[in-house]
Order: sequence, then structure tokens, then C-alpha cells
Amino acid sequence: MYEPVLFRDRPRPAQVALGGVVPAIFGGVAGVLIGVSSGGYWAWAALAAIGSIVGGFEHQDGWGGADRGLVAGVIYGIALLVVHAILGTHAKVSLGSFPPFLVVITGIAGMLLSALGGRTARVLRERRASPIEPPA
Repeated sequence: MYEPVLFRDRPRPAQVALGGVVPAIFGGVAGVLIGVSSGGYWAWAALAAIGSIVGGFEHQDGWGGADRGLVAGVIYGIALLVVHAILGTHAKVSLGSFPPFLVVITGIAGMLLSALGGRTARVLRERRASPIEPPA
């Protein structure tokens, strides 16, 4: 099984890039797509969700993944709204009656998805570490 380097063991510049810059870029692209195509926006959001789960694998458990996912989700949501506001396009997907609340939603979604990845990675590591005994 693929064993990723733990996020905490990465150099600080890599942590900033993976935990902050990548979510900001993804959010910025989503901010462009939300004004262009609803299908493109949702496909990009699905890709970002998969990335959140995979990012959780770089943590020892779901709690570490949740922390990272919360921060990354907030950065993603802020970048989405800022780019969308700069472009001034009409959103093809509803941003709700109070668009800044989207930041809370993306933060919670990122937290849950990354926690899922961290928890899954922990279960897989534990299964690999403990040998399976044949039934007696």
C-alpha cells in the first residue's frame, strides 16, 4: 500500500503549499467556473472533494485530517468568493442568500472529507500492522 509522508514531517514550505496554496488555487478555479458552467463547477468541486480525502491520508488519524481539512476548506471558500467577486459574473450555482456563509460550508465539508481520509488511512495502517490469525 502507498504510504504517504505525514504532513507534519514535510518541510514548512511544502506544508504551506499543500495546506494553503493548493486549496486557494482550487477555490480560485471554482470561482471562475461558478460563473461559467454549473456542470464544470460541480465536477471541479468533486475533484476538490477527492483531494480532501486524499489529503487526509497524510495524517495519523481523522482528527489531524479534520484540522487540515477545516483550514483548507475555509481557504477554498474564501478564494472562490473573492475570484467570483473580482470577475463579477452571474453565478450559475446558487450561493445562497448570504454568500459568505459558503466559507462555513466549505470549511465543514473539508473537515469531514479530510477526517474521512485520515480515519481510513489509520484503519488501513492498523490492519497492515496486525497479522490476521487463521481460525482455530
